[in-house]
Amino acid sequence: MIGTDRLSNDLAGWLDRTLVQPGILPAERFEEAFVACVASAAKDPELPDDAWLAFYRNTLDALAGEPEPGGTNAEMAPVHARARSLVLGEEVLELGCCFGFLSLQLARDGHRVTATDLTGGTVELLTRMAPQLGADVETHVADARAVALPDGCADTVFAVHLVEHLSESDGDEVVVEMLRLARRRVVVAVPFENEPNPAWGHVRVFDERVLTRIGERTGHPFTVSEHHGGWLVIDL
Repeated sequence: MIGTDRLSNDLAGWLDRTLVQPGILPAERFEEAFVACVASAAKDPELPDDAWLAFYRNTLDALAGEPEPGGTNAEMAPVHARARSLVLGEEVLELGCCFGFLSLQLARDGHRVTATDLTGGTVELLTRMAPQLGADVETHVADARAVALPDGCADTVFAVHLVEHLSESDGDEVVVEMLRLARRRVVVAVPFENEPNPAWGHVRVFDERVLTRIGERTGHPFTVSEHHGGWLVIDL
């Protein structure tokens, strides 16, 4: 059993490296195993919110401090820092927020944040955890291709490590939807991989040329850059 002091997003990377990549754990069982590991650290595994709160706190502390080298937190800390530096305006929307670590950091930065994800259980978890972490985050269950929010509802709209989970056509729909939702800026961030990582649910790979083609199709000014992965920033 893992102690609550060791619960953080680094657990996901550890499971991938030690169980999924060697072929011990099928990629489709990754999420189930991850949730079971977190729940096993709870005082009552049937009511695991104390373990999830430790998971959130430890991850946010690591992202704000010095993450353990080689772990998932160390991988994501510079990505989140770059994203936070790209915000224009006060109102921010994140599509495909997953656990919501970026959204929580943006809320702590003083932005008015809305976080969405397709997975209802993850959104419900974020909804429960955010107040206990001192963060005001509005949450919605939403398909990033069709979000039930009005046009221009946020100054900056993020999709950070989302579109690599989607087919090319679905990813293009997400970008179109982001352009509808944003008043000032759209930010798409992706990992640069040689092959899609099935443990994380990735189905396609990107490079700067792919991001440039996406930017060109929008008809808006954009920049493409590399910083711990690829970045497409579209200004409206």
